[in-house]
This record gives sequence, C-alpha cells and structure tokens, in this order.
Amino acid sequence: MIGAVDGPENKSSPLAASAKAPNKPLVLIPVTAEDVARERRKRLLKWLAAALVVLLAGGILYKRINDPRNAREAFDAGMRLVKATRYDQAILNFNRVVDLQPDFAEAYRMRGRAYVQESNPDQAVRDFTRLAELLPRDTLALVERGFARLDQKDYTGAIADADRAIAIDPRLGRAYNLRGTARRAAGDPAKAVADFSKALELEPNLDNYFQRAATYQRIGEHAKAIADFTKALEEDPLQPHIFYARAASRAALGDQAGARADYDAGRNIDQF
Repeated sequence: MIGAVDGPENKSSPLAASAKAPNKPLVLIPVTAEDVARERRKRLLKWLAAALVVLLAGGILYKRINDPRNAREAFDAGMRLVKATRYDQAILNFNRVVDLQPDFAEAYRMRGRAYVQESNPDQAVRDFTRLAELLPRDTLALVERGFARLDQKDYTGAIADADRAIAIDPRLGRAYNLRGTARRAAGDPAKAVADFSKALELEPNLDNYFQRAATYQRIGEHAKAIADFTKALEEDPLQPHIFYARAASRAALGDQAGARADYDAGRNIDQF
C-alpha cells in the first residue's frame, strides 16, 4: 500500500499551519519633537558632565603642582621683607602662604613673629597656637607663644607654656627665662631668681644675666645685681641700658662715683 502524500489539505503540516497563521500588525510608537529634544538634552548633559569631571581633575592636579610652588615663592618673599623690617608687608605674604598651603608650619611661625614686631600679640598667639598644633614637639613654638602672652599680661598662660616646653626639653634655657620673666611679673621674684639661675646654668648669655640682675635689683639685693650686670656687660659692653641699670644699684649702695661713671658710660654709647 502506497502511503499518503502530504499536500495542502494535510492539516497536520507545520507549513500549512504557519501559512494559515495571521500576520501580526507592526506597532509604531509615535515620537514627538519634544522627545527628540529631550534625548538631545540628555546626551548634551552627559557630555557636559564628562567634560566637568575632566576639568575638575585637571584643576586639582594643577593646584597640587602649583600651590606648593607658589606658597614657597610667597614665603621667600615674606622672609626678605622680614629682614628688611617691613613686617606689615611680610604678613601679607605669609597670609598668601597659608591660604595656598594651610599646613605650612614655618609661615605661621614667621607671621607670628611679625605680629609680635607689629605689637599685635593676639594674632601672634593664634599663629603660635596653630604652629604648636602642627608641630606638637616644637618647644620654640611654646616659648614664643609664652612671650606673646606676656605682652597680653597673661602670666598664667605664659607660665603654662614654659612648663610644657620644659617638660619636653628640660635643658631649654629660654623656657626657664620665660617662666622667670612671667613669675617676676606675677609678683613672685624669689621663684623668678631660681628660674633665671637655671637658665644661666644652661645658657650663660647676656639676657639671662640681665634678667636675673633686674630681679635681684627688684628685691633689693643690689650687690648680686651689680655682679650680674657686670657679667652682662662682659658679654656686650655696648649696651647703655645695662650701664644705667648698674648705676641705679650702685647708687642704692651709696657708690655715687661708680653710679656717675656708669651713667656717663651709658650716655656716651647713646650719643652714637
């Protein structure tokens, strides 16, 4: 028996099934002018955002390269102005340094010193405080802040700064000088003498001899004061104020001839 041949009438044929399947209509989504404009804006914003990122990255890189260099140039200019005693202009340069590089420690130190020279202890204390924050082991920052506090008549603060500096470096003569000066101003000359004696042990210089002598003079120990004034003059014999101070102690002891000689020596130096 010959098998049946598939033909158009054979309903089981896949081809026939597909031939009879209805065609699906093509759905067109309408696009308005607003849609086109919106898409363009999106693309434009993407490009702008990418360009902005590139510009920001370039700006950051530029600042990282140029700010330290510009800060150094401003600092060097400030240092030249300090040497020329043009402290107000030096301060402007140090302002620029810390604006460009806020962690430039030496700029705060030098600006603080310039403020001291400009008789502005409040600003000096702020700068030395910032310096101490940046360099916590820097004893000089503490001592310089302490002397600025003396100008504010903040004797307690000055003594505290001296104590902190001595705790870090017990052999720092200037810290004892600071504490002695603050204690004398606060009305404790006996402790001041002890501090100046320690300062002299560590650093036998003109200022330490003079400060101890001035303290001896205050408490009426004129013989000791004269001995220290004499030592100070051995360090530098061209200091008229030391001759005048020694003259006062000699006069207090009844040595009028010695007092007159010292006074005349001071006047002779002042004439130059």
